[in-house]
Amino acid sequence: MYIASGVTVWVNMSAKIHDIAELRQRTGIFRGRQHAGQVLGDMLESWRGSDAIVMGIPSGGVPVAAECARRLELPLDVAVVSKILLPWNTESGFGAVGFDGSVWINQKYVEYFGLDQTAIATQTESAQRKVSRRVQRFRGDLPWPDLDRHPVILVDDGLAAGSTMRVAAESLCRSGARQIIVAVPTAHYDSFSRIVDLVDEIYCANIRQGVQYSVAAAYESWSDVEEDDS
Repeated sequence: MYIASGVTVWVNMSAKIHDIAELRQRTGIFRGRQHAGQVLGDMLESWRGSDAIVMGIPSGGVPVAAECARRLELPLDVAVVSKILLPWNTESGFGAVGFDGSVWINQKYVEYFGLDQTAIATQTESAQRKVSRRVQRFRGDLPWPDLDRHPVILVDDGLAAGSTMRVAAESLCRSGARQIIVAVPTAHYDSFSRIVDLVDEIYCANIRQGVQYSVAAAYESWSDVEEDDS
């Protein structure tokens, strides 16, 4: 571990995790998603004007990614992924569906919550419909960028369990991405274990630990982002 310009770097076998040391374990850091994107943009300054593409994960990650792309003078695109939600919860999931149709199920969560095959199938189909709708809404018939030639800066508004980001990274790899940089304003430290082997670098301003973690707690102002607002 070493510290340079206020940013601490953990060197991992597969990736480097960058955070801002003075923001660790803090809450209420960002005024909103736009401010979070500004902070990330400053952390990613070395990518300004490069050949990278910024990709936001709808819906909450898009405002963060848009501000990041603006500050870095980079093109903006989207990587549509959706949690497979628990039947009784609109926030927590037990897997995710990617824009390429891929499905990942967290078997530990399935066993922990006692989900049967009917519930798994129903919730997975719901997530697949959501992804298909959002791909058409956000990308339409736009050609997919040449990810073999352009590094991807993959942005969301935070990482809790990390399953959504995991599936997004895997989908990008299958779509030809050769270099993936994850950028999130806030994350639970444990979530990195699900993505660190899939990406090249991780930038996270605010790393926290503990059982009470929530993405929303990093923001002074927090609300769900509707598709029309992304």
